[in-house]
Amino acid sequence: MLETITNMMADSNFWVAAGQIVMIDILLGGDNAILIALACRNLSPEQRRIGILWGTAGAIFLRILLVAFALSLLTMPYIKLVGGLLLLWIGVKLLTDDDSHGEIVGKASIWGAVQTIIIADLLMSVDNVLGIAGSAQAADSAHQLPLIIFGLLISIPIIVWGSKFVIVLMEKFPLIITAGAALLGWLAGGMIVTDPAVNAWFSSYVQRPSIFAGIIGAVFVVILGKFLVKNCLNHKATTY
Repeated sequence: MLETITNMMADSNFWVAAGQIVMIDILLGGDNAILIALACRNLSPEQRRIGILWGTAGAIFLRILLVAFALSLLTMPYIKLVGGLLLLWIGVKLLTDDDSHGEIVGKASIWGAVQTIIIADLLMSVDNVLGIAGSAQAADSAHQLPLIIFGLLISIPIIVWGSKFVIVLMEKFPLIITAGAALLGWLAGGMIVTDPAVNAWFSSYVQRPSIFAGIIGAVFVVILGKFLVKNCLNHKATTY
C-alpha cells in the first residue's frame, strides 16, 4: 500500500493531471457554488453551514462515482469520440455562457437544501465529469481513481469557500477563463484521437496524434468561442 502511494506521488503525470482537475473544477464549479448558495439562502447561518457541508459532500461523492463509471466507459469504442465532441462544446460554452440561476429555490430545512444541492449538482455535473475523466486519462490506469478523489477533495474548499474570490478573479482576468476553455479543448482533442475506433487511423497519418489533436482542439474552442461572443455582442448592439 505504502509503495503504491509512493509510486503515485512520484509520477509526474499524476501531478499534472491533478492540477488540471483542480483547474477544471474551479472554472466549471462556479455554477455549483452559486446553486449551493441559492439552495441554502433561506436557512439560518448555523443551518447554512451544515447544509453546505453535507450537500457538497453528497455531491462530491456522487461525482466520484460518476467519473469512475465514465473511466470504465472510455475503454469502449466511440465513447471517447462522443465525449471529446461534448467536451469541445463545453469548452465553447464556458466562453459564451451567461446562465441564470433563478430557478433554484431556496429551502427552509437542512435536508431540503441538501437534496436540492445533490440533485442540481448531479444534473449539472456532465461538464465536470467529462473534464475530470479526460484529465485522468494521462495518468497510469492504477492511479486514475485515487487521482480523481485527490483532485476533487482539493477542489472542495476552493469551490465552497473561495468561489466568490474565484468569480471576482475571473471577471478581473478573463484570460483565466480563456485558458480553461483551451484546456478543455486540449483534453477533448486527446480524447477523440485516443478512441479505440479511430486511434489506429490517426496514428498512421500523424506523429504524436494526442499533442496534435490537443492543439487543434484548444485553438478550435478559443476561436469559435470568441467568434460566437463577438457575434452575440454585435447582435445585441444592432437590436438597441
